[in-house]
Amino acid sequence: MDQLSIGQYDLIYNAFSFAFATMAAATLFFWLGRSQVAPQYRTALTITGLVTFIAAYHYFRIFESWGDAYTIVDGVLQATDKPFNDAYRYVDWLLTVPLLLVELILVMNLTRSETVSRATRLGVLAALMVALGYPGEVAETSSQAWIWGSLSMIPFLWIVYELFVGLGKAVETQPAQARGLVNMARWVTIGAWAFYPVVYFAALIGAEGAMAETVIQVGYTIADIIAKAAFGVLIFMIALRKSEPSDKDKTSAVPAE
Repeated sequence: MDQLSIGQYDLIYNAFSFAFATMAAATLFFWLGRSQVAPQYRTALTITGLVTFIAAYHYFRIFESWGDAYTIVDGVLQATDKPFNDAYRYVDWLLTVPLLLVELILVMNLTRSETVSRATRLGVLAALMVALGYPGEVAETSSQAWIWGSLSMIPFLWIVYELFVGLGKAVETQPAQARGLVNMARWVTIGAWAFYPVVYFAALIGAEGAMAETVIQVGYTIADIIAKAAFGVLIFMIALRKSEPSDKDKTSAVPAE
């Protein structure tokens, strides 16, 4: 393990603690909020809560592993014989990243065939992106890390294309009261996900040692909170807006005089 300062250790420790609390609270919010939306959107909220539940569990394990990896002796931070297990992140991403795209597709309420085809395609691409990124994360040389990181960018760019070109027409067919939020959800997805390769490659081109470890752990944690909890709030708002009667429905409901 790199020789961290106590300040760097505490920053990462508190980031993990905050992420766990955020994901756990978000899970309760999404699952308890299912009754507030129309039945056709409740599956999307169930998956949204499942994403943050899985993330909360893994952040708890990450938090414990980080605490076990270091100890303070006479005011000096020292590594223990228990290495920090960073693989929890990739296990989490392998499960949650495909589900994030599935919940977006479900809340759009597309036709059954389009929902199945798009959710399957985006889910496979997301899993492939994570699977290709992990060998680079644990690579022993920077050249190997660059190769695997570059390969993982291929499915990432394909996902970007699917979200902005493949789903372009589908977004335009969304109800007016939710269209802006659906479009925002696409941008939040790409913005948050783009943060991961920035953090990944930062360790290869700039940060080194303890600074690299701090940038990676805090950076990935911030990206996770945005991509899962904040994105989930957008999904909830979309479902809530689409559950409201449209202006046309309200007009038709007014009895004629």
